[in-house]
Amino acid sequence: MAERLRHLVLVLGDQLDADAAAFDGFDAAQDAVWMAEVAEESTHVWSSQPRTVMFLAAMRHFAQALRAAGRPLHYTALKGAADSTAAGSLAAQLAADIARLRPQALVMTAPGDWRVLAALRAAAAAAGLTLDVREDRHFYRTVREFAAHAKGRKQLRLEYFYREMRRRHHVLISADGQPEGGEWNYDADNRKPFGAQGPGAVPARAAFAPDATTREVIALVQERFKGHPGRCDSFAWPVTREQALQSMQRFIDERLAGFGDVQDAMWPGEPWLWHSHLAAALNLKLLHPREVVAAAEAAYRAGRAPLAAVEGFIRQILGWREYVRGIYWTQMPEYLERNELGAHEPLPAWFWTGDTTMACLKDTLTQTLEHGYAHHIQRLMVTGLFTLLLGVEPKAVHAWYLAVYVDAVEWVELPNVLGMSQYADGGVMASKPYIATGQYIARMSPHCKGCRFDPTQRTGERACPFTTLYWDFLMRHESRLAGNPRMALQVKNLARLDAAERGAVVARAEAIRRGEVGVA
Repeated sequence: MAERLRHLVLVLGDQLDADAAAFDGFDAAQDAVWMAEVAEESTHVWSSQPRTVMFLAAMRHFAQALRAAGRPLHYTALKGAADSTAAGSLAAQLAADIARLRPQALVMTAPGDWRVLAALRAAAAAAGLTLDVREDRHFYRTVREFAAHAKGRKQLRLEYFYREMRRRHHVLISADGQPEGGEWNYDADNRKPFGAQGPGAVPARAAFAPDATTREVIALVQERFKGHPGRCDSFAWPVTREQALQSMQRFIDERLAGFGDVQDAMWPGEPWLWHSHLAAALNLKLLHPREVVAAAEAAYRAGRAPLAAVEGFIRQILGWREYVRGIYWTQMPEYLERNELGAHEPLPAWFWTGDTTMACLKDTLTQTLEHGYAHHIQRLMVTGLFTLLLGVEPKAVHAWYLAVYVDAVEWVELPNVLGMSQYADGGVMASKPYIATGQYIARMSPHCKGCRFDPTQRTGERACPFTTLYWDFLMRHESRLAGNPRMALQVKNLARLDAAERGAVVARAEAIRRGEVGVA
């Protein structure tokens, strides 16, 4: 290596791609890679044990791959709880390593977290070094391209963006330039419940037994972060590029065909169902979205999966994933502070334990804490719906989602939670609040059959908290929602409630907020 390091290439825990832009022009004789495990990344939110294991195990395996490829690496690893030598934050660790290594410049791929980017830029500036932030090629569109798409539009809506992306990248487009099958969106075909028979024989999840490296990480996390929520005794996520590719292929071969029409359905004790479980691998950059989309489209072309299933899956990646990233980087940092509905209730403590008598929430929270995973309807229409209706402070809801899911990186988590789930951005992301009574959950799952609460009742001892809080939400925000065309019918239904019924709803909603209803 040269006497003075030319480039120190910074690699974060969600940038585990050896072909990332940060490595363009890398010269092992002059450059080195920098990676650091720091406590702050598990403590700035109360990161669950599965999430922390996911990041640290994937980072250590990526470090092994870098060394095997002959790339010089400076890696700082967390140690046990008694260790007091390591710097507490990425910025502090970088400052210490700049002083020790004396690089001429810093290079990195654009991170997925505004907080981290600001901190590293400040550390570089303090050291008088240039920080070359390069485009993240793990997306179909750059942030600048999304900003150009958004410019001049009164509203940003996924559907128009998604169609543009399909055309631009020629995904599920027929020879005549029209959408495959004649429709852009088959979402209406993908909302079926399982029915009384349940999901049937669901293929086994693609699981990977922890190797020695991952076992070391699990032991570290169980010691150093033992007070953090969740468990990691059943940890089996892909933490290498090879495992991620296997997981992708298993989904394409075994689950994609069954994914479509029941993708919104839930079933007690069945966390995996027909979903892909690829979000963590995608967000840590172990998989590239282009290869996932291509594999799904190829399965359709080969007659191995129906169009509705393939289109619905591709829309999540080519459409939604790109859309939320654009929202995040064009709206931050002010976006984090949005609270359009004036919600200020605390997050219920039982969200961190799963100790609730509501069957749907207990099932979703239990699997979340055990596996760091829940599918999109569980996130939007169970946990997210409850916090929205209850009126929880959006930043507290955001911190919980960022903490508990193994796929949670802020660029994707924050818009999904603050915008889509909590409507705290006032309609930047979604055209209306996604609200429903407990009868939605009864329609999409059998949870309510074994629950102490009745989703058809809004008042009384057996009234479902979702149903009570739904009507309370409509009353609290009636004037705001009355002006939204997509909410007109729901607001109009308030006229069915006389003054006595309204009063009973409000009283029970307040009792729920005070913890007097036996929810926990």
